[in-house]
Amino acid sequence: MTNLKLPRRKFLRLTAGAAALPFVPHVARAQTYPSRPVRLILGAAAGGTLDIVARLMGQWLSERLSQPFVIENRPGAGSNIATEAVVRAAPDGYTLLMAANSAAINATLYDKLNFVFLRDITPIASIIRVPNVMEVNPSLTAKSVPEFIAYAKSNPGKINMASPGNGTGPHLAAELFKMMTGIDVLHVPYRGGAPALTDLISGQVQMMFDALPSSIEHIKGGKVRALAVTTAARSEALPEVPTIGEFVSGYEATTWLGVGAPKATPIEIVDRLNKEINAGLADPKIKTRLADLGGTVLSLSSSDFGKLIADETEKWAKVIRAANIKAD
Repeated sequence: MTNLKLPRRKFLRLTAGAAALPFVPHVARAQTYPSRPVRLILGAAAGGTLDIVARLMGQWLSERLSQPFVIENRPGAGSNIATEAVVRAAPDGYTLLMAANSAAINATLYDKLNFVFLRDITPIASIIRVPNVMEVNPSLTAKSVPEFIAYAKSNPGKINMASPGNGTGPHLAAELFKMMTGIDVLHVPYRGGAPALTDLISGQVQMMFDALPSSIEHIKGGKVRALAVTTAARSEALPEVPTIGEFVSGYEATTWLGVGAPKATPIEIVDRLNKEINAGLADPKIKTRLADLGGTVLSLSSSDFGKLIADETEKWAKVIRAANIKAD
């Protein structure tokens, strides 16, 4: 019979080596990722802020990680089509989601989804925070937030308020404003921000909340009057425009963008992507490009980004339920 006994010292050395083996693939995976092209899926058409930011960060990651980051536009169903595609993808870091605050809104806005965003998407990195802007047609006499509130209260139900659509971020920003000020205005939903803004400029509607990048040139050209931005701090793009919070204490509503992945994506891949994205956010050229969009850099850890999403989900759930907003 063969003697299977080993000297004690050699046995301990071998078992110590075996114990370390499970960690080797993780280290190797982090070092070799990515070894092929990565898809970055977003729930919006080409040309908008989400698409611009996705392509900006995709190019940065391609250069840093030496693999193509391919942008896939899958608009529809309030970005839920894109989210579900990522939820169902393999959790290997090769299918990522360019997410926005609509994810936090949709959790309550839609009665039946085939996923739970907070459960099924792993947060990787936040990128940018973009204000909405509260704006009016220049024919409206109100030239400030307090004047608008006073006018609305003395003319209940007579102001037509446009939005890019029922349950969109700008719509909910407006509903939060209504709740916190007690005003009564008539909501007129459009299918997109462009037609809503066109009617605001022509005077068919009197006010709206809109994403700052869409309206900034019209504001500077005098076609619409900006009363305030919705972020907690003033926008560097329009420093002379106050925040709503300067008049309505505690008010804040922003559009945020960031990257997520399917749940169970290896933590070392999440950490590597977070590190590379945050390096991009520190790059002067990218910071300037994001500032051109009217936004500010939002550089968070993956866990802090996850907390932001959870907090926003809870916040907008309260507004949606209080205003009884339903998806179209």
